[in-house]
Amino acid sequence: MSSLAGKTLFITGASRGIGLAIALRAARDGANIVIAAKSSVPNPRLPGTIHTAAAEIEAAGGKALAIKCDIREGDEVQAAVAAAVERFGGIDILVNNASAIWLAGVEDTPMKRFDLMQQVNSRGSFLCAQACLPHLLKSANPHILTLAPPPSLDVKWWAPHTGYTLAKMGMSFVTLGLAGELGSKGIAVNALWPRTIVATDALNMIPGVPMERCRKPAIVADAAHAVLTRPAKGFAGHFLIDEEVLREEGVTDFSAYAVDPSQSLLPDLFLD
Repeated sequence: MSSLAGKTLFITGASRGIGLAIALRAARDGANIVIAAKSSVPNPRLPGTIHTAAAEIEAAGGKALAIKCDIREGDEVQAAVAAAVERFGGIDILVNNASAIWLAGVEDTPMKRFDLMQQVNSRGSFLCAQACLPHLLKSANPHILTLAPPPSLDVKWWAPHTGYTLAKMGMSFVTLGLAGELGSKGIAVNALWPRTIVATDALNMIPGVPMERCRKPAIVADAAHAVLTRPAKGFAGHFLIDEEVLREEGVTDFSAYAVDPSQSLLPDLFLD
């Protein structure tokens, strides 16, 4: 299978950034995209809403369902899944993309921010998987793909921002556990992480990261597409890196993905 035509993807946080890029790549195949995100009204600091995303997806050739959904809330997630199934008849793929970030140490991390990261990142990924599971089990080629890094206990990734690292590693460990539990049922449960920092609007909220030294979200979207079109059976528990996935697909020149090909790239967090 090399196309996602007719497949239904439930993507969290798909109103902008990497989530939207994954949605648009699938839309070009003619996929159905459920945009489950909180952004229903414009935010001057973070452009893009579920409605603008739906318009882009439709323009790219897909079918879109925009749903305002806070993945911390079980009732909202269940309602979003029910709406997706009512509209498209099922769910074939869950992409756990939504994530909260706060890069600070213990003294500078308000507990409100700490709680938000844990609730959105690991708990939200688990909740969405739980809600989608009955429908994924009915799919011919079901996937759960989570935007999370390879698990690491290296203190260099924990000391600078324990709260955020705990939240992201929580997504990784949820992936590991669900892969072990659901892989035998034919669901591909895997994680994907970028080799370099990706240029998204969220970077504007993190000082000191020059956009010109980043890659475009398209590299993660193309890698996700390659993963999600693979046979699901027997394919679980992998912590994939976007560049490595694309190399396996025969890509050797990555310059088109760079914001500025003349600049050296910044490696992403959690990778050696």
